[in-house]
Amino acid sequence: MSEVKTRADVKPAKAKKSAIREWFDSVLFAVVAATLIRWLFMEAFTIPTPSMENSLMVGDFLFVSKLHYGTRTPRTPLQVPLTHQKIWGTNIPSYSTAIQLPSYRLPGFTSVKNGDVVVFNVPPKYLNENIDYPVDLKTNYIKRCIGIPGDVLEIKQRVVYVNGKEFPKPPRSEYKFFIKTTEVLDANFFRKYDIVNDYRDPNQPTENWKPQEQYNDSTKTTALVGYVLNTTEDVIAQFKNFDWVKGIEPLVDKPGETMPGIYGTPTFNWNHDNFGPITVPKKGATIQIDAKTVALYGPVIELYEGNEKVETTPTSIKINGQPITSYTFKQDYYFMMGDNRDNSLDSRFWGFVPEDHIVGKAVFVWMSLDPNPANIWNKIRWNRLFRTID
Repeated sequence: MSEVKTRADVKPAKAKKSAIREWFDSVLFAVVAATLIRWLFMEAFTIPTPSMENSLMVGDFLFVSKLHYGTRTPRTPLQVPLTHQKIWGTNIPSYSTAIQLPSYRLPGFTSVKNGDVVVFNVPPKYLNENIDYPVDLKTNYIKRCIGIPGDVLEIKQRVVYVNGKEFPKPPRSEYKFFIKTTEVLDANFFRKYDIVNDYRDPNQPTENWKPQEQYNDSTKTTALVGYVLNTTEDVIAQFKNFDWVKGIEPLVDKPGETMPGIYGTPTFNWNHDNFGPITVPKKGATIQIDAKTVALYGPVIELYEGNEKVETTPTSIKINGQPITSYTFKQDYYFMMGDNRDNSLDSRFWGFVPEDHIVGKAVFVWMSLDPNPANIWNKIRWNRLFRTID
């Protein structure tokens, strides 16, 4: 008896994919997987500037967790995958603003805490090439969170106080010092103490040092050499033990001296070593409108709260043409500072970071490359690999 097959039983042989199709499918899968991981879980960043030294060094590569504070849903969905502002190696925008969605934050397992090292989209337009990027495409900055919503923050002679208590100094934070020596120091010397990006050589005199200055001892007169440098207090303690170091002084701004460009000036006589007191805005908190609150919170109300037609003067604010006498904040804000306190463009200069600008928490350094190594063998900083960020 012969077997009878229906049309359904006869299945055409599956066509074998071409090599090009196999390659395309593999690349597509990799791009989709990488995009999802980058958006939902973790993203890689590199450190381009010394504002967080010595905690984070120029050339550090780190992973930033999106899960800690909760992943943001995309505000700008029309974007080339795995890009930020521009297509790689060009000035061509990698996104379109034809569709802008409301942004939400998925649940995280913690919130931003005082002392966290945080990556965020820096708010001011002038720090974004003067381009009005969507929030999720603004330039990424990394700083330490000093003040959370509702905190009262003040800086006195470099010392940070939060709610009246001294804020613990980050263990490897740097400050600016002036040292006088009888020795000429070169880059190799400073490199031994991780001073790579932040020192000024004696060919650039400052007001603290005059070339004719001399050091006198019982046997001879020696010309002094002066250096301005940013380093940790531990390194300064070591320098004090060198007999050829003849003077060390911290370079600190005086209270009451107004520093141009500091947030809140000229209404307040603040500088980057003496700042505040200032209250970090908290969602639901209400302020009264006057000259002082306009100076501190006018930019927040105008730029980050989603208000339309905001008009500000030095003493008043109008929203949609109506003067307001008080204002209630719609979201939380944070105050960020770099660990390299005297070489950091941070909240002391441009103000608060809105909650919807928070990207994630920096968790660990997975690679570190010295941008100016003494030799090729020292290109990789082996002692920094897989270092957790505290």
